[in-house]
Amino acid sequence: MSAPDNKSASDTSAFGKLAYLVIDDFENFRLSMRHMLRSCGADNIELVAHARPAVQYCTYNHVDVVLCDHNLGEGKNGQHILEELRHKKLLKRSSLFLMVTSETSREMVMGAREYQPDAYLTKPINRAMLEQRLGSLISQRSALLPINREIDRENYPEAISLCMQALPRLPRYKTWLMKTLGELYFLLGDLSHAIKVYDEILSQRELSWARLGHSKILLANHHYDEAVKSLRQLIDSHPDYMEAYDLLAEGLERMNKPAQAQKILERATDYSPNALLRQKHLAELAESNQDMDTAAEAWRRTVTLGAHSIHDSPSHYLALSHNLCDISEGDTGKEGVALADEAFSMLCNMEKRFPDDNTLALRSKIIQCRLYAGQEQVQKAEEILKSIRAELTNTHSVGLETSLDYAKTLFRLGYGDEAKALLGELAEQFGEDPATLRKIESLLDEPVSFRMKIRARRLNRDGIAAFESGDLKKAASIFTKALEMIPDHPALNLNQVQILIKEYEGNTSNKDLLERCQHHLNHLADLPVQHGQYRRYLALQRKLKALNL
Repeated sequence: MSAPDNKSASDTSAFGKLAYLVIDDFENFRLSMRHMLRSCGADNIELVAHARPAVQYCTYNHVDVVLCDHNLGEGKNGQHILEELRHKKLLKRSSLFLMVTSETSREMVMGAREYQPDAYLTKPINRAMLEQRLGSLISQRSALLPINREIDRENYPEAISLCMQALPRLPRYKTWLMKTLGELYFLLGDLSHAIKVYDEILSQRELSWARLGHSKILLANHHYDEAVKSLRQLIDSHPDYMEAYDLLAEGLERMNKPAQAQKILERATDYSPNALLRQKHLAELAESNQDMDTAAEAWRRTVTLGAHSIHDSPSHYLALSHNLCDISEGDTGKEGVALADEAFSMLCNMEKRFPDDNTLALRSKIIQCRLYAGQEQVQKAEEILKSIRAELTNTHSVGLETSLDYAKTLFRLGYGDEAKALLGELAEQFGEDPATLRKIESLLDEPVSFRMKIRARRLNRDGIAAFESGDLKKAASIFTKALEMIPDHPALNLNQVQILIKEYEGNTSNKDLLERCQHHLNHLADLPVQHGQYRRYLALQRKLKALNL
């Protein structure tokens, strides 16, 4: 009889050394959990009903075990709490987070899994279940505590050394130790040792985390084809393994296959729709692919998910409003009006949610101005523009993004010269930043509505194809149509000059072709030196001058 008593005393001691936090909006359940924990030997137990006091408690107190209900009524749920605690690094590696729930829907489980709770407990919970599940986790925590402490201190070499020492001593935790070793080697940039860890595991057994780690190393070593193939196989075998989708999308983007990357993220968000950062990535990727409808829906979900998330940001509201503004511009029918109204509503919500940011209020007015113009309510647009002009005279004080947005609005309302002058100032100010210069170039080149921009780009592609096939007249006709939409577009004008010069070389008696070339070059007289097409402009100018001699 003495052995069981000793074991019970040992278990009680293990429970008693730890600090607990129970989060549940029902008082009876909180009290019941405290009673069960005490009967297991726990003593230091804090009870809270909602997210705010839970996060606040973790901010100022060390917690070893969190038992959190998923559904906490109005406001943040258990997933949001776990997300925030991970983001703010308020949980140590050795801390345990158990999600308690009576709901087992795939959407809930997938959403919570994104932030990796240590276990799920399904209501109703009895003492035996709690002692068994939690006792096993506490035993593992105790055995691996020295390693986790070093990882928390970011002393990765020492953590690796402790993992190596523990492998022969703690065979029951071999999977955890090997997984941690692979991650630590990767963090240190020791890719050769990391891949050896994953290869050793995969040679014995196909495990999802090892296949993912192996693929991560392949990507880091620029073996994109192998990585993508491996990740596709992983997803086919385990369609609910969400990290694989994110890594596959990253690999496809690196291979310059953004449309395929978007499809992968669309599949991922179907499986797990409650991951804000993935919805945001999908929205950004869809925008870069000019799939504005998909982008709008992903931005809507991002904004909705942000209501209780630590990752909430006014940039999400602005991005959705921009998107809706682009889609609705020029569409005064029922659908266009509804999209514009949604954008107005989104901007209003943003200002209420982030009331103390003056820059946001200014950016909101800039977008409202463009929305009114897009709905052909020019007088309202002009009134807003007049009210904000004084605040936008100094690009240094309002910031880059606000200035770019203002330039876009000036173009939309017919103040092209003012917009170009503003962009010229920005080009001088950010002349050493290639990414910013590309944004400025893009706006200078295509200061038109989204729909017109897409049509012009399509014509540009068609014109280049006709030129490359040798059909110069067709190519010239296509570029003429494109230039009717965007007369000052550098690449379109220079493409047309190139075609006309080629025509002239086949018929040198037609001097009209050279005059037309000069006309197109004159459109680019104010092209900034920093522009990517400037050297091409100078080269074609010299060539035209030589042909005129």
